Amino acid sequence: MFSKLTSILQHAVEVLAPSLPLQEDFVYHWKAITHYYIESADDKAPVTDTNIPSHLEQMLDILIQEENERESGETGPCMEYLLHHKILETLYTLGKADCPPGMKQQVLVFYTKLLGRIRQPLLPHINVHRPVQKLIRLCGEVLTAPTENEEIQFLCIVCAKLKQDPYLVNFFLENKLKTLATKQSDASSKAQESNEVLIADTGQTVEPGIMCGSTGAAVNSGTLSESELSDDLSASLDSLDMTSQPEAPINRPNQDYNLVNSLLNLTRSPDGRVAVKACEGLMLLVSLPEQAAAKCLTESTLLCELLTERLAALYKALPQSMDPLDIETVEAVNWGLDSYNVKEDTSAFHGKRALISFLSWFDYCDQLIKEAHKVNDVITFRTTYLKIICLFCITASYNIMTLRLFEHLLQKPNEHILYNLILRNLEERNYVEFKPACQEDRDVVENGQIAGAVDLEEDPLFTDISPGNRLSGTEWLSASPPQTPDHVKPDGKTEVHKIVNSFLCLVPDEAKSSYHVEGTGYDTYLRDAHRQFRDYCAICMRWDWPGLPKSLERCDLEAPFFEGHFLKVLFERMGKILDQPYDVNLQVTSVLSKLSLFPHPHLHEYMLDPYVNLAPGCRSLFSVIVRVVGDLMVRIQRIPDFTPKLLLVRKRLLGMEPEGPVVDHMTLLEGVIILEEFCKELAAIAFVKFHASTTP
Repeated sequence: MFSKLTSILQHAVEVLAPSLPLQEDFVYHWKAITHYYIESADDKAPVTDTNIPSHLEQMLDILIQEENERESGETGPCMEYLLHHKILETLYTLGKADCPPGMKQQVLVFYTKLLGRIRQPLLPHINVHRPVQKLIRLCGEVLTAPTENEEIQFLCIVCAKLKQDPYLVNFFLENKLKTLATKQSDASSKAQESNEVLIADTGQTVEPGIMCGSTGAAVNSGTLSESELSDDLSASLDSLDMTSQPEAPINRPNQDYNLVNSLLNLTRSPDGRVAVKACEGLMLLVSLPEQAAAKCLTESTLLCELLTERLAALYKALPQSMDPLDIETVEAVNWGLDSYNVKEDTSAFHGKRALISFLSWFDYCDQLIKEAHKVNDVITFRTTYLKIICLFCITASYNIMTLRLFEHLLQKPNEHILYNLILRNLEERNYVEFKPACQEDRDVVENGQIAGAVDLEEDPLFTDISPGNRLSGTEWLSASPPQTPDHVKPDGKTEVHKIVNSFLCLVPDEAKSSYHVEGTGYDTYLRDAHRQFRDYCAICMRWDWPGLPKSLERCDLEAPFFEGHFLKVLFERMGKILDQPYDVNLQVTSVLSKLSLFPHPHLHEYMLDPYVNLAPGCRSLFSVIVRVVGDLMVRIQRIPDFTPKLLLVRKRLLGMEPEGPVVDHMTLLEGVIILEEFCKELAAIAFVKFHASTTP
């Protein structure tokens, strides 16, 4: 109570006193702060019970007034005094020690207002950016700390300044080895000082480990001049570091980017406002054009790891299964606006809170990738990000929009996405049963052909594709995976006949309708397959994919095979082709056909080789279609006038017949038509790919 009364009286005296020149006034307020530490005997009284906050505010007002009265960019004597006497360094030390209690909060506020309200560039000065850098390290050390709001305001103003002048970020990239050497040198110096006593000008001794409280009794401030007082305080404050808590070591290679580390810590704050502000700060930093900062961001911080870990954790927190209709009821979620109250939501469903949190963070990651420095190749982050959203789409709501998303991803393929979704599951070829092929395992052929086979020598690939759209033999070799010198090519004609006709003959004649309609033969798919495969080869040739399957002798065939969530759901959807809506079937077959076009030997074998010896319990695309056909043959027997109805539905789909009364079993009939067309498309893809690998 007495200290508050003293503060009020002193403030009244300052108001009534004659105005001093700005510099004298500025020095007066700073000396008032230093006198507190020299004279005070109470080191437990909160800073709000002292005059320190008022003096700091007055110093700030003077600096702003000085700048307003001078020409733009000109440094006045008050600012010169602040820089020359290392006032920010002194304040940092006081804030770190939090002496008196609450001083850290006052220091953070002073730094924030100084950087935010002074227009001239301050950060290039070593006596500014060095203490700023040190203060950054103190932020985010403890979550839910009393100073969390002040910490995030300070960090965000630093980020804003860097956004204005990106080059300044280089001042905040700390060399780890140099920093460690400096700390060791400082510690050695302080250890030596701790065994000695400081001799003041008065001849009295000052113990370096004491700052608040007993210092007033140890130093006779009356014998010190005003000019010496601040410097004496700064020298004495060095000992204060020894009484404060040591900074937790952070293992980083080469450089530290403490601004990022502190913001990352604060993104985990339980206070949503603090977490959002921290995310905004990170967004600013990742977009800076400085290449050194972008490299340090990915190599020397945990940004990518922590962002993806949080995304993965939020994904795992989702319920095992969610109703797609529930998911579609959730309105658009934007990061930073993740405010949701289950009690107030009358349409809440199980997992909605977790879903909104996941989608909110996903949206943030999406924006972060868009804003990130182009040189900043965060492969791990992007791969995990896309993998998680793909898994979410697969497990949570595999509908028509999800299928379109995957089709789009396959049209603009990424090596890491393909590997994580599909190829890593086929890496060991453990879908293969390792035994010599027997003649009984294959269809009986006559003269090397299956009955009803197409004569491929008359194939339109050679007759209908114009010279401008065809690849020469040399172009095929450059666009296709390289063949090893010891690769013995099989009889191309015989082998491709078997594969193509295996697909063409899958659907029995009684379930076919295309031969009744002109221009719907297998040859219609060859041009598209030729063009698409050429495009995929051009993309994939830089990915260093193998030209041949991995030798079975080097594969771990004993490991259990799992095709992965992606193919699992696609195969399950393919297995329901007779019972699904027409547009869903179109998307499923479109995604599967695009997968089949990729020139990876394992993917080709698994998707397009009807003769692969599948291990027990394994399935391939061909085996899935075989099961569908078996089901179809049973169901056909129960549908009267099946063939006329099938032909009518095909003509309606082609626009050759007007819409009329609803045909019974429409879904099944449409599924049969898509099944037939899909088999022809796979046959065309198989032929084009085989031709590419055998063309000299």
